[in-house]
Amino acid sequence: MAGRFAPSPSGPLHFGSLIAAVGSYLIAKSRNTQWLVRIEDIDPPREVQGASDIILRQLEAFGLHWDSSVLYQSQRLDRYNEIIEELKSRDLVYACNCTRKKIKARNGNGYYPNICAAKNLSFNGDVAIRLRHGHDDYHFVDKIQGSCQFDDSLYNEDFTIRRKDGLIAYQLAVVADDIEQGIDHVVRGCDLLDSTPRQLRLYEVLSAKAPDWYHLPLAINPDGNKLSKQNHAPAIDSQQASKLLCHALEFLGQPVALELRQELPVAIMDYALSQFRLDQIPASQQILYLD
Repeated sequence: MAGRFAPSPSGPLHFGSLIAAVGSYLIAKSRNTQWLVRIEDIDPPREVQGASDIILRQLEAFGLHWDSSVLYQSQRLDRYNEIIEELKSRDLVYACNCTRKKIKARNGNGYYPNICAAKNLSFNGDVAIRLRHGHDDYHFVDKIQGSCQFDDSLYNEDFTIRRKDGLIAYQLAVVADDIEQGIDHVVRGCDLLDSTPRQLRLYEVLSAKAPDWYHLPLAINPDGNKLSKQNHAPAIDSQQASKLLCHALEFLGQPVALELRQELPVAIMDYALSQFRLDQIPASQQILYLD
């Protein structure tokens, strides 16, 4: 059994990424499981050359050492396509040629209204592949955020598992890898809360046990935007590792004793793990972070 941190190589880690890495590390170790690192490099247009290596060096500088070989999703494409072929054979997926404009015109809430579900379109050509929705409501209890339920439109949506450009969608890749790696708990930011029902549907059709869920609060700036690469959040400075690590721990409700703040990151993380309290992580979806 294991936990994992799974960044995409679209740039170096920023403070929001550090929170996810630290939170996932502490929760994995507190559960006496391995902590793994997976590079989610299946979206080449968004990737930055050399970012994967930078991310790994950043993790090492912050005292976050993984327990097994790094998994790269780009090396798993054959497995994802095997799963798609299996789902085709079970008539659980269909081809979709809808554009975003067409979907938006048909449904203003952003969810796909299953336009192509009965069209029997060919899987060849410029089409997405969508998984048929299930019959459960796919609510879940999060270990931090508590009971999580969503609009029926989300539960009833046939969602994409392969994009029109042929790239594997995040939902399929992440579930396939979590099953393969024996991930028994998933720790990530609250921006992915509404991905969980879709992933629960995938666990269902792949006959696999779903993990425990832990969604951490997001760090947001004064404008109300989450710290992210898309919002130009600055890369964390490895030369300031101890200071930034303490800030991340405080954000997660795990303060560090004053006398340890100048110690090396490994010593700080060892202390944080010895004092770790899950119930001290704020059950908020967003928290203002002022550098």
